[in-house]
Amino acid sequence: MSKGKILVVDDDRLVLATLSYGLTQAGFEVIDADNGDDAILLAREHRPELALLDIRMEGLTGFDVAAYLREYLQTPFMFLSAFADEATVAKVKELGAVAYLIKPLDISQIVPAVEAAFARTGAAAAPAAPAAATAAPPPSELPSTLDPTALAVGVLMHRYSLPRDEALARLMSLASADGHSLPEQARRIVDAVELLARPGQK
Repeated sequence: MSKGKILVVDDDRLVLATLSYGLTQAGFEVIDADNGDDAILLAREHRPELALLDIRMEGLTGFDVAAYLREYLQTPFMFLSAFADEATVAKVKELGAVAYLIKPLDISQIVPAVEAAFARTGAAAAPAAPAAATAAPPPSELPSTLDPTALAVGVLMHRYSLPRDEALARLMSLASADGHSLPEQARRIVDAVELLARPGQK
């Protein structure tokens, strides 16, 4: 029995094939597309319960697809991207993604994240939300829509040019040194990035 129907979108055919195969093997029903236009058409036809979107693609971007899914289909979505700069993080937050995964990741890391996203959204069981409930959450609700630890790891990867494992180790070290839990330390980093991203802040 399928764990749920997921739309996977990436313009890298190898990445797309790997994701589609891995998620299918994990028990999901996968619909895949290598561009944003096809993604929207397939989403309208098949009504997936979750979408996993690459961000930077030719033509319609993952952000464009996400905005359509949110406004017209009320489909939850998560992003998988190699980019973790402040502008990208801000846009992810604005759109209200349920998760933001930083490449490179292998399928053994992505499957649990997808399963967690299904659990978090109740995508496989809950009816579609009304249109009025699809607005992006305010910053104060960030932990309910995004994993602050994943965001903080992405920030450290970008800022210090670290691979994911080393960025996570650095985050754990910072948390230990400051006497904070890992989620608390991650939230402090995300809050600092948000503050710097505000107009007039340097």
